[in-house]
Amino acid sequence: MPPDPPPPTELLVLAGLPREITERVARLLLAAPGTVVVGHDLRDVADGLVRRRVRTTTIGTADTPATRTDTTTDVRLAHGCVSCTLREDLLPELLRQARTATRVVLHLDPVLEPEQVCWALAHVLTDAPGGGRTVVTDVLDLRGVVTAVDSASWLDDATGDAELDDRDVARLPDDERTVAQVVTGQAEFADLLVLGGTASGWTLARTHAALARLTPAARRATLAAVTTDPELLGLRHLPTDARRGRVEDVHAPLLRGTPPLDEDCGLALHVFSARRPFHPERLHQAIDVLLDGVVRTRGRVWLATRPADVLWLESAGGGLQIGHAGTWLAGTGPDVWEAADPQRVALAAAGWDDRFGDRCQDVVVLSDGTRPETIDAALHAALLTDDEVAAGPAAWAELSDPFGWWHADPCEPTDGPTRTPAEHRHDRGGHD
Repeated sequence: MPPDPPPPTELLVLAGLPREITERVARLLLAAPGTVVVGHDLRDVADGLVRRRVRTTTIGTADTPATRTDTTTDVRLAHGCVSCTLREDLLPELLRQARTATRVVLHLDPVLEPEQVCWALAHVLTDAPGGGRTVVTDVLDLRGVVTAVDSASWLDDATGDAELDDRDVARLPDDERTVAQVVTGQAEFADLLVLGGTASGWTLARTHAALARLTPAARRATLAAVTTDPELLGLRHLPTDARRGRVEDVHAPLLRGTPPLDEDCGLALHVFSARRPFHPERLHQAIDVLLDGVVRTRGRVWLATRPADVLWLESAGGGLQIGHAGTWLAGTGPDVWEAADPQRVALAAAGWDDRFGDRCQDVVVLSDGTRPETIDAALHAALLTDDEVAAGPAAWAELSDPFGWWHADPCEPTDGPTRTPAEHRHDRGGHD
């Protein structure tokens, strides 16, 4: 019998805003022979320059000890675009390293969120070293995402208003994300959270309570624990519901895994659901309840003025974005149903409403201080009343809708949530 083919090269994605903690994790991973750590430093991106750094640890033999190399290469921005530059330089580099390494670690710049990167790894075709075109995950085995967290500051960052300009990180062109949006996005997509730094017992308890509800399928370990046992970083024993870099559709279940539904240290999950549309102006007025005392909001929204559109609502700390995320199945033809994800079709059929079809409100809020009943009352008050529902879609179409592209103050157009083009962003304060 022919010998079994060698296992594919493993790929780990390492993310995190705290540069020192993330770098310590990278060094722990680099200690294993056969490892390559690839990263891009974006701190000089304003000057049109990205620096690619490749660090390797070779596999030694009886005659040749393991050696380490560290190479930095300047890469000019392609088309003046950071995303294009990373795709055109990073993806081929990962494929090249896969030919000799046993594990490749993709060390993200602190301002990058792993979800967008993992989407590119699985969907963007690039030239393979041996010819042809492929996606990275067809060649490397994406084991998952490791995110570094600063125990002392993460929860304050996740609930705050700080801008990225306040930190020692790159300022990407047209990037209006806040620190809260970055740290929650990095943590939410993780398979392993590595908590470094020191914090009081109360801060640690609150941070763990928040992370357990934000990303319940992710494992958590201290930096000291992974230093003692670096094998924890290999993500070899994750639960069956681990994300492992998979980017989900907006119609996937909003509660991943089995998060605790009870309140702990002031942190609580609240699920808001309704089978009637929001009044656009009243929803706009109710948004402030999601911007104070809230860590994260995610969900699908239905506006009375847009009966066909699924809107994706997402907040972190004091910033909130709403963007178009596709269409409801109601009112579409058989071709749309056939192309839809089977899980979405099954859920839509199970909860089908004779009048509204699959249209509904499904929003999950992770609050920190704001009472769930306060959130629920504000969102319920933003729904159409019985009389407004009875007036019908023709009357709904005449309602004032502040969520259009034309709306400038207090909301400004910006890049949207990770999976949808956004229509605008709301910041804490300034609402009439």
